[in-house]
Amino acid sequence: MSVKSPVQGPVEAAHAAWGETLPDWVAVLAAECARTSQAAVAGRLDRSGAVVSQVLRKIYAADMGRIEERVRGVLMAGQVSCPGLGEIPLQECQDWRGKAGQFAIGNPRRVRMFHACNRCPRHKPTAPTEENP
Repeated sequence: MSVKSPVQGPVEAAHAAWGETLPDWVAVLAAECARTSQAAVAGRLDRSGAVVSQVLRKIYAADMGRIEERVRGVLMAGQVSCPGLGEIPLQECQDWRGKAGQFAIGNPRRVRMFHACNRCPRHKPTAPTEENP
């Protein structure tokens, strides 16, 4: 007869998967999932629950740096100096960089950010995204 292991919470799952190398941002992600829910955190990050689960379990196949930036912006209040907007949250920078690949003439702010992002050293237009690996 097999013995089932107890269900792990997000903090325990992250510690089990990452061990001694558990990054601070993954610890914050796990703690927030434990405090609220994985679905709620995924919604705040504008990512799927599967992405959050895979990061906690260290099996996320896409660019871990992109989700780290998202967590640091949304859950850790990370900021960056933007050439177009000044100090903005990291996730807002990430969102603008995602839009910088297409020029949109109808919105003056979008035009300004298209030019600002494409001149910014943080913008890597050929880098893969979570949606386009």
